[in-house]
Amino acid sequence: MTRNAWGVVGWGVACAGFGTGCALSGTELFGAVWPGWAVAGAGVVAVPAGVAAGVASARGRPGPGLRAVLWGLAGPAAVAAWGLLMDVLMLLTGEAVDSGPGAVLHALSAVGVVLLVGATRVRPPAGHRAPAPAPSEAPAAVQLAAWAGTLAFVPYVVMKLDWAFGGSFAGIDGARMRVTNERNGASGLWLTLEDWGIDATALMAALGVFLLWGLVRPWGQVFPRWTLVLSGRRVPRWLPLTPALIGAGTLAPYGLLGVGYLSLCTVGVTTIRTGDLPTPDDALMVGWVGMSAFAVYGVALAVAVRSYWRRTGG
Repeated sequence: MTRNAWGVVGWGVACAGFGTGCALSGTELFGAVWPGWAVAGAGVVAVPAGVAAGVASARGRPGPGLRAVLWGLAGPAAVAAWGLLMDVLMLLTGEAVDSGPGAVLHALSAVGVVLLVGATRVRPPAGHRAPAPAPSEAPAAVQLAAWAGTLAFVPYVVMKLDWAFGGSFAGIDGARMRVTNERNGASGLWLTLEDWGIDATALMAALGVFLLWGLVRPWGQVFPRWTLVLSGRRVPRWLPLTPALIGAGTLAPYGLLGVGYLSLCTVGVTTIRTGDLPTPDDALMVGWVGMSAFAVYGVALAVAVRSYWRRTGG
């Protein structure tokens, strides 16, 4: 059996145990208890599917029926991984995640997507694998998407830094925003960064843009000279692809759904919740700045991931 097949079996056992434990203890996932049984059921199906994938690996690839099962499990797992990026960001800034079991499910689901999709792939015989392709830049259309994803974040970063420096935007100033963040449980690290004029989400946006360009430029495949001891070595494919897949799988659907919701609010079909903002117009302004950035960047990241995957031998 291949490593991916064994991974699917182990993932299935973990899902069955985790889901059953949540359901029997009354722990809510996505606001209800019944999803625990759904997670357990997915695990029960994944175990024999993983074994079958391992047996089929001797022929090079699982049959159509087995691939359908593996993809059928990967789809819901991708949906269940929603929110993993936010969990990671909260942990990096010293904040507590909204739900411990929910964060475990997000991480478990993301791992499952990788293992399940990997189990559907063709496995060339040992000794017959092609050498790694030479470093290359993405096609012009993909780089254009990277520029779009970069520029989409400019208004968002300007808005966040304006608040961090004490300025006012959309009817709320930096002092009031800090009070709101404290009330919402912002960590000491988050508040300290704001004292230095650095917004944590703006910093994450900058890192996201760095990741995006690493996927489309040759230095994302071979460490450049400024990395010192790593200079000239191949970049492991998982290093950029792991955060990129998490980001694309989270931000693209979140942003696109957000844009759809804001469109309905803008034309008067529904009313937007103002939250801490003074008026609905202010809420719409902030919403459009944020959701447009997430949607465009998320789609650009997905395009860049596909290009990087193919250019590095995927």
